[in-house]
Amino acid sequence: MISGGDDGVPDGIGMARLAWTRLPTADAEGAGPSTSAAAAGDELFSAAAVESLDYEVIENYAYREEQAQRSKFWVPYYVMLKWLFSLLIGVGTGLAAIFINLAVENFSGWKYTATFAIIKHSYFVGFFVYTVFNLALVFSSVYIVTNFAPAAAGSGIPEIKGYLNGVDTHGILLFRTLVGKIFGSIGSVGGGLALGKEGPLVHTGACIASLLGQGGSAKYHLSSRWVRIFESDRDRRDLVTCGCAAGVAAAFRAPVGGVLFALEEVTSWWRSHLMWRVFFTSAVVAVVVRSAMNWCNSGKCGHFGAGGFIIWDISGGQEDYSYQELFPMAIIGVIGGLLGALFNQLTLYITKWRRTYLHKKGKRVQIFEACLISLVTSTISFVLPLLRKCSPCPQLETNSGIECPHPPGTDGNFVNFYCSKDKEYNDLATIFFNTQDDAIRNLFSAKTFHEYSAQSLITFLVMFYSLAVVTFGTAVPAGQFVPGIMIGSTYGRLVGMFVVKYYKKLNIEEGTYALLGAASFLGGSMRMTVSLCVIMVEITNNLKLLPLIMLVLLVSKAVGDFFNEGLYEEQARLRGIPLLDSRPKQVMRNMNAKDACKNQKVVCLPRVSRVIDIVSVLRTNKHNGFPVVDRGQNGESLVIGLILRSHLLVLLQAKVDFQNSPFPCGPGVLNRHNFSDFVKPASSKGKSIDDIHLTEDELGLYLDLAPFLNPSPYIVPEDMSLAKVYNLFRQLGLRHIFVVPRPSRVVGLITRKDLLLEEDGNTAMAELQSTSVRGLLNGRLLGGNAHLERPLLDNLVIE
Repeated sequence: MISGGDDGVPDGIGMARLAWTRLPTADAEGAGPSTSAAAAGDELFSAAAVESLDYEVIENYAYREEQAQRSKFWVPYYVMLKWLFSLLIGVGTGLAAIFINLAVENFSGWKYTATFAIIKHSYFVGFFVYTVFNLALVFSSVYIVTNFAPAAAGSGIPEIKGYLNGVDTHGILLFRTLVGKIFGSIGSVGGGLALGKEGPLVHTGACIASLLGQGGSAKYHLSSRWVRIFESDRDRRDLVTCGCAAGVAAAFRAPVGGVLFALEEVTSWWRSHLMWRVFFTSAVVAVVVRSAMNWCNSGKCGHFGAGGFIIWDISGGQEDYSYQELFPMAIIGVIGGLLGALFNQLTLYITKWRRTYLHKKGKRVQIFEACLISLVTSTISFVLPLLRKCSPCPQLETNSGIECPHPPGTDGNFVNFYCSKDKEYNDLATIFFNTQDDAIRNLFSAKTFHEYSAQSLITFLVMFYSLAVVTFGTAVPAGQFVPGIMIGSTYGRLVGMFVVKYYKKLNIEEGTYALLGAASFLGGSMRMTVSLCVIMVEITNNLKLLPLIMLVLLVSKAVGDFFNEGLYEEQARLRGIPLLDSRPKQVMRNMNAKDACKNQKVVCLPRVSRVIDIVSVLRTNKHNGFPVVDRGQNGESLVIGLILRSHLLVLLQAKVDFQNSPFPCGPGVLNRHNFSDFVKPASSKGKSIDDIHLTEDELGLYLDLAPFLNPSPYIVPEDMSLAKVYNLFRQLGLRHIFVVPRPSRVVGLITRKDLLLEEDGNTAMAELQSTSVRGLLNGRLLGGNAHLERPLLDNLVIE
């Protein structure tokens, strides 16, 4: 139990007084009247429209009372609900992926069927129908995003990465964002833009996880109270992590790759319990998607063919490789690093220009831009194949399952596009007039030697690369996984054609080099290694290529890192998302904590504050955390804790804690609030000081902040290395750190053994191991030599 002292101050506050010292003042530093040394992570980027998340547990009275009142069945129920939510996240994300895949494949099937049927009679009418079909889909996508869900634009991965890094960007996890992401992806991908649906699926999984964690959407009356148990940002973060992994698993049918993607790319910290739940969620997604594939194989999915649910099986391809091939494979890695870094830089420049000059002109300009890019893309894909001559169909093996030409409106190799003879195909149209999933499957194909000419591959590489650069950043849901694979597999197959021609005696498959090219471009652009390696192995079903994929990924990442950062890091910085990198900058090792905050002003609140003073502070400052000070025995100001802005707003709105007396209140205040009263809604910005209306009489009252503050926030001495502060901040997911002068006395020393528990089958009887050791020493030493060993015992005691 938590008890109060003689003056009504709780023991937690009293212990904080012993450990904390006086904050630096203007007199000590010779600076302005309100300069001090407190560092707050969310104030470093106050210009950005983002806030930090409170991953730290606020151990105020309400939290401790709630913990003490929970029954012994609460923990099993809490754990069971986490696993249930992991199951629901997997099922929900899998169903969303199925719906998107079916819609994209069927829209594409209808489009290609109508187009190929019409061009037999009129090329221009077919071009018109094809263009209008694409334009209608893209218009629907950009209209939904601009008018309904602005946060659904882009891939969403930089925003989700920021959220799991501790940054809350408003609107990214709303219900309307989920709807906009699903239907917007159908329009943009089905409309033939040089974009993918895999990145948006990661955002979709995160939205589903967040909505489940907050009990649904109250705005659209789709909420349930019985699941509102995950009320802290820490619990919601775990659910969103599961959603990210589920999105990758659903996009690529790569459950292990989804787990590693969440671990390597988006999360800032990890623990074993979360690993188990993420792994379970990805496994559920794999089962759901596999069940849908079996159902679609029976012919019940319309135009849905072998594409959509990605698995580019090349298990029947190249069985082995020679050491002579390692050099051209390393060249592929270098090309991937160079083209990936160039892609990042070009998209950064164009997106910056687009945001600065174009998108500020309103929604109509954004809609017009997306429709114009759709017209350009449709024109290029329809006109360029005419520049290539049709080729006669090759002699194919009867058991290969490949037709030449394949029937119009279905997926496959060897597209007959405006060819004069029936047994001819257009190799450039084979890439353009397939969905991206099917085009990649054709490029990876190991049974179609000489299907593509070098001229067609170079033409497609130049045009698609340019379209991908220009399209990325428009106001539609846009992923870069599959377009990156398209680009990489194109130049990879080009290198493979050269190697086949040069090494005539080796058993070399062009599709193998297409796969390595895809991996190299993704590694050079996104800078992923382990997760991308596993994803590529899972989607190709060929474990023998693992060493080669590792080689090109290492080379491409090393080359790309020489020029710039990864795609998601560049885009996050452009969006004003203050990501903390995995390691501090080298210059931080030569700085200390005091250097980082010497120019900041810290606004402190007295323990018992006037309501009008609190309102004034909230109106004149944007800070989200305030140190609370109290007078010590010698009249000096001692920091007793940290109170959040959101908690102050709750107290001002409730008004039940106002008092007439300027003296500390008693412990009876504990019964007025529950811990859930201070929970910030996950899908809104929370309360604002402008929404709170107080009378003149209420403004003259007082408020005791001690029961509601966090009495044990993290503090660091002013001379601690800034690099060490950085690691502490990032690894613990902190929002605020106080910088204080070095404490003047030591209360105790904690080692590893002091954190280990001994249990006798009864949790209530658990005690620290060091306590039992201390008791044993007390019993032995006090028996005969107490006068000699008392100093030793004093050193063992931790107060």
